Amino acid sequence: MKHIGIFLNPQYVSDEPVFALLEKLHWEKDINFYNTSPLSTELPAFIPDVSRLDGFPLNCILVFGGDGTILRAVDQSLKYNAPLLGINIGSLGFLSDCSMQELEKSVDDLIKNRFSVQSRLLLKVQLKRGGKLTFKGLALNDAVIYKGNVPKLIDVTISSNRRLVLDTRCDGIVVSTPTGSTAYSLSAGGPILSPEMEAIVITPLNPHVLTVRPIVFSATDLLRFRIRETTDECILQLDGKNNVAISVEDEVLITAAAQKVRFIKLSNKTFFSILRKKMHLGRK
Repeated sequence: MKHIGIFLNPQYVSDEPVFALLEKLHWEKDINFYNTSPLSTELPAFIPDVSRLDGFPLNCILVFGGDGTILRAVDQSLKYNAPLLGINIGSLGFLSDCSMQELEKSVDDLIKNRFSVQSRLLLKVQLKRGGKLTFKGLALNDAVIYKGNVPKLIDVTISSNRRLVLDTRCDGIVVSTPTGSTAYSLSAGGPILSPEMEAIVITPLNPHVLTVRPIVFSATDLLRFRIRETTDECILQLDGKNNVAISVEDEVLITAAAQKVRFIKLSNKTFFSILRKKMHLGRK
């Protein structure tokens, strides 16, 4: 690996220890680093903009930050067909595979091809109004239909492959990938899914009746959500960002995307060991 992208959380653009280590690796390992972060435009001279790549393939993208930064780097990963390696300098860092202290060894492993690549499912999300497509997007963690500023519950009809699943009154719906099953969906009472699974979880937010529970669907299913009643516009959020307003009779269609996001796996840490360490799974 000789051509590596850098995607940096904007709050760390003046972090001298990060750049000091990268510059050391640049000269000692003969690695070319490129800035792939649209918001981080003023990086040191040894990290030129990715437009200077001159036709070479980008081998991977190092993402410095927390889980939110990794979510923002997904578009760059798809654009350059480059897998992501998270370097945790945030708080939880559940999606990251190494820390700053492990970075030099991790780069050595990359150069010597001592790593594996894991593909993660993406959601394809579409909004239809009056039968016409008005919005489309992708989500690595989740798509959330939320009541926004509405003080009352919203009424939602959920169907799978044009077959009715249920009608519910709730604050909203979290539709998550296996990757996102440990995020908002988990906080709302949803199940934990292994990240290699091909499945989609629907987790209602504060449903009005006890009989409405989270449901796991095949990733090949086409899930449809129709807003039947609300006193104001709802919000469609993708990976924590408010993307578009939803009105009564709008339909949100969700299924697995054709694209997948690839993550570099360097360590022998398993998904469940990370759950035990970072989220205290099974701790008494």
